[in-house]
Amino acid sequence: MAVLDFAIVVLYLLGTLFIGFWMQKKASESITSYFLGNKTIPWWALASSGMASNLDLSGTMIIVALVYALGANGFYIELRGGVVLIMAFLTAFMGKWNRRANVMTLAEWMEFRFGSGPEGRLARLVTAITSLLFTVAMVTYFAIGGGKFLDKFLGIPSFWGLSSEFWAAAILIFVSAVYTIASGLYGVVWTDFFQMVLILAMILYITIRAFGIELPENLLISMPLKDGGFQTYPTTFSEWSNVLPKWNLDLDPANAYSIYNLFGVAVLFYFFKVAFEGSGGATNYMAQRYFAARNDREAGLISVLWTFLLSFRWIFVAALAIWGLSLGAQITDPEKVLPMVVDTLPMGIKGFLVAGFMAAAMSTFVSTVNAGAAYWVKDIYLVLIRPHASGKSAMMQSYLASTVVVVMGLSLMLVIKNINDIWGWITMSISAGMVIPFMIRWYWWRLNGYGYTIGLATGTLAAILWKLIMPENTEEYFSFIFSCGLSILGTVAGTLLTRPTDDKVLEHFYTVTRPFGFWGPYKRRRDASAAIAIDRENRRDLLSLLFAAPWQISLFLFMMSLVMRQWSQTLMLALILALCSLGMYLFWYRHLSLQERAEQ
Repeated sequence: MAVLDFAIVVLYLLGTLFIGFWMQKKASESITSYFLGNKTIPWWALASSGMASNLDLSGTMIIVALVYALGANGFYIELRGGVVLIMAFLTAFMGKWNRRANVMTLAEWMEFRFGSGPEGRLARLVTAITSLLFTVAMVTYFAIGGGKFLDKFLGIPSFWGLSSEFWAAAILIFVSAVYTIASGLYGVVWTDFFQMVLILAMILYITIRAFGIELPENLLISMPLKDGGFQTYPTTFSEWSNVLPKWNLDLDPANAYSIYNLFGVAVLFYFFKVAFEGSGGATNYMAQRYFAARNDREAGLISVLWTFLLSFRWIFVAALAIWGLSLGAQITDPEKVLPMVVDTLPMGIKGFLVAGFMAAAMSTFVSTVNAGAAYWVKDIYLVLIRPHASGKSAMMQSYLASTVVVVMGLSLMLVIKNINDIWGWITMSISAGMVIPFMIRWYWWRLNGYGYTIGLATGTLAAILWKLIMPENTEEYFSFIFSCGLSILGTVAGTLLTRPTDDKVLEHFYTVTRPFGFWGPYKRRRDASAAIAIDRENRRDLLSLLFAAPWQISLFLFMMSLVMRQWSQTLMLALILALCSLGMYLFWYRHLSLQERAEQ
């Protein structure tokens, strides 16, 4: 980069640190202030922060790689996580269900569901531990992507036996960690808002430039091989830009992406997976946004604005993939499309874009670290180690926990090198081990804390075991089946072999949350008018989901198709989007409640 580019990047980093330290005094008032912003942060700021947190650099690099290599069909692979289809469930009902618990962390929620006795405390502890492990894995994922991207522009040499990519990631993570540790959720949300504005400006620039690119009908695309090399494959622009998913990809078995050859089966499996995950509710930093919401209505508004803003990611991805195709033989590794595109930009614009991508990386990282630190402080330190610790001591533990999580995540970068490898493991193995107990906790009154704990621990250990013993390039759905299957066995066996949760705890949970599912014994205790009102709300929620899920998918595909200038399919997607929007208005938006809780 030129001196001007470096100056822009430095100015951005200083601005980010300024916001973080400016918010430090307010954030350090208490741990509620540090982790939830005292529930005074506006819903639109929480939604903007959520969008910026989802649009991470590592995820964008792998999604661009998949769309570059597989065309619009690459979108469907990222149903496993990058499409964030859980937003449809959060919009319809999960957002308000999470908010109603009035807790600070997902682990603390476990005592709301299972009580404060031994089973509730055990469920809380195991949730905190597994969530911390998940946070470390996510930090590693961010570090790998950030290191690959920044290494190309910062020109940092390798030293002390560590690669230049490691040191590039370390710089990015150090700056992020400083303002996260200093300012908590206040700093996270408001720096995310600042970063979202920068990200949207970056998306606008790339999209306008991509609209001016005319691609030939016949294309050559570079894809990775399982042995670490790369090979070119022919395709056509018409085939590449078609949003209708194929049933088979017919790639050479030597191709690393041949694990997706049974494409139709894989896509159906991804839908199945995200339906389970969405039904289980938000986790980690996503749940934290809803815990910080002030009422049910704001929880719904957060969801829909978050989803709309996130749709711009798919304009961006399509524009970058088109630009990458225009570079021809300059592209070998699809995961390097994004930095290769930025490298073609003129002075000044390059610095602006690098700062924008750093914003994308940092916003996701800081949200994850802040949520992860909350598990240590709120669910382990203040419960098991020093229940009567002073506010100052709790804040010091917040800073310490954030630091340890960052160091551990960065250290794992020395072992794991590939973005898709770590992302596939996170979304299809670790998440699979958590999905069953996370889902059942909402819908089956008989699930107790012991069954939940055994299922979660079994699934998490299965995911770690899979990573250690299974060969690379194994189809991802096998890892999902392995972790999820063992988790189901642990959850059901642990529940049926132990006594039910205390009746008063279950009644309180049902009264406050009002979920649908197998809650007959507690629903029958309600008077007739209250039971009718709960049934009416539950039916609206399910109808809303039937519109919210296709609304989100068609919105994202519409954004991609628009950039690809496939006008007939763009019009078709626009019609689907309009119908889904009407359904959401009728069954969801008109019924958003302004009350803290619906009347019993």
